[in-house]
Amino acid sequence: MEEFDYVIVGAGAAGCVLANRLSASGKNTVAVIEAGGKDNHIWIKVPAGFNKTVYNDNLNWGYETAPGPHIDGRKIRFPRGKVLGGSGSINGHLYVRGQSADYDTWAQLGCRGWSWDDLLPYFKRAESRVGGSDETRGRSGPLVIEDQRDPHVLSDAFMDANEALGLKRSPDYNSGDQEGTLLYQNMMKGGRRWSPVDAYLRPAMGRANLKVITHALVERIDLEGRKAVGITYRQDGQSKQVRARRDVILSGGAINTPQLLQISGIGNADDLHEIGVAVKHALPGVGRNFRDHYAVRVSALVKGAGSLNEKSRGLPLVAEVLRYAFTRKGLLTAAPSHAGGYFKTRPGLATPDMQLYFAPASYMPGRYGTSELDRVPGMTLGVSQLRPESTGHVKATTADPTAKPEIQPNYLAVQHDRDALLAAMKYLRKLLATPPLSSFVVEENLPGPAVQTDEQWMAHARATGSTTYHPVGTAKLGTDPMAVVDPLSMRVIGLEGLRVADASCMPTMVSGNTYAATNAIAEKASDLIPAT
Repeated sequence: MEEFDYVIVGAGAAGCVLANRLSASGKNTVAVIEAGGKDNHIWIKVPAGFNKTVYNDNLNWGYETAPGPHIDGRKIRFPRGKVLGGSGSINGHLYVRGQSADYDTWAQLGCRGWSWDDLLPYFKRAESRVGGSDETRGRSGPLVIEDQRDPHVLSDAFMDANEALGLKRSPDYNSGDQEGTLLYQNMMKGGRRWSPVDAYLRPAMGRANLKVITHALVERIDLEGRKAVGITYRQDGQSKQVRARRDVILSGGAINTPQLLQISGIGNADDLHEIGVAVKHALPGVGRNFRDHYAVRVSALVKGAGSLNEKSRGLPLVAEVLRYAFTRKGLLTAAPSHAGGYFKTRPGLATPDMQLYFAPASYMPGRYGTSELDRVPGMTLGVSQLRPESTGHVKATTADPTAKPEIQPNYLAVQHDRDALLAAMKYLRKLLATPPLSSFVVEENLPGPAVQTDEQWMAHARATGSTTYHPVGTAKLGTDPMAVVDPLSMRVIGLEGLRVADASCMPTMVSGNTYAATNAIAEKASDLIPAT
């Protein structure tokens, strides 16, 4: 049986950071246990490859949600990365920190040390960014943040239309103040995806005190009384154990972390009884407080500007491949959203409550997020509510670690969320009718001009809305009865030798994509863990 000081479960956005930082001094031995394999798939490296990776069964856990009671009983595919780099190897590589108020809210909820001012040094430590203010942006970190290499004319028109409606261009939406329209910043280096493996794990893999174990599914956390002493995992059909002299650290994300806690006997007693798992440590908040951004989209046929739809097939695609090979520009550097913005759906709000997404591409009906681009020129506008009040859960369905958990986001359960989304969808249609964007519009084809009433708009939202792949909150930091993780130490409350550092720790949603926040959580955790 092997023994290490720290055993990290999951080599994703958080696990890669912890592996690097905890092994950097050479004083600690570190093992990283990853269920997936190496990140050597060609489409991981190419930024536009998210269309090929996000639903690739070899790189993905293949999850889907339970039927949603407020979205017409639909199930929604819910991809999570199962590969070195985790979802950071298959996502849309947008870099979005959120609003300063998001983190100040955490501090107000009892998470001392987790305000914006507390986390800003970690955001800065993590990144290498050209542009923005030295007060808020880092210059020498491992995570490279680039501007888009080839902005599209339709993206410019989208931003101009937002400005015409009063939404000014943001000088830097990652400064803590998001309000405005913008081009998204990307985790890329020289036109290639810059994943957590590239930034953190690969530079550390030559260290003698770091071992990365792949194709290893963790079956349980090994407990002796109230102390975690290691984990048991399955690899090549064999059950193996690893001991942790100091800590087991869970970094599996908002789905896998609560599932592993539950099948190890740590969680809500009723949930554990349902699956026949003995309660070793009762924590009612495990798997609760699930939050995600629910997105709804409007698309239109366009004229006068070549969309990405036409460039994705035949000879134009060949040309784009050659362009990428020689210049690292063009279609293959594209993210799922090129432009966007943050705006308020009603007067009196202190900060924006909606995120905008724009892509100079459109998808075949029901195919958003796949490689099924439309065959005619088109563009897509989307919105998601930044801080939804609807919450759901993640529950293990059996004690079997290979069984997929029940994921119930409970989208649109709260009237406040429905009202905000309704206002945002109407704003999208207003954008389509606003010059200069309107000059490119042939016709709106989703949902189409027949949708006019509030009831029709909400029917569209229920029938077509989808995840933005931002699950958080299922092992939240805090001091209240539903808290799972101590914000001062990252320890699972009531246990020794067991910590959590990943997106599951977030007490509430951050305003936007979750990678940057998860990265900052791991950076801070890498200081807290050795110190506590």
